[in-house]
Amino acid sequence: MVEAWYMDESREDQRAPHRLRPNRAVSLEQLRRLGVAYRKLDADNYETDPCLKEIRRAENYSWMDIVTIHKDKLPNYEEKVCESAFSEDLHAESTAR
Repeated sequence: MVEAWYMDESREDQRAPHRLRPNRAVSLEQLRRLGVAYRKLDADNYETDPCLKEIRRAENYSWMDIVTIHKDKLPNYEEKVCESAFSEDLHAESTAR
């Protein structure tokens, strides 16, 4: 299940949820209107997942990579997780993560 919320302004521990108090949830409809699309895929069978194949075909994605985000697998895990979660990464073309 997808869950999204407005964040507080704190710059403390970027790994924390930073929910407003009281929490202000963002609905799936609000995310859709912003252009956020989400799908649940079978990560264990990504090579044969028909949903992923259809996304790649429909969006004309010709390249993909696999990113394992785990402290034992990703060098500088803490730094990279905080950096990627708190920095904007805008592209002119469509991207998927």
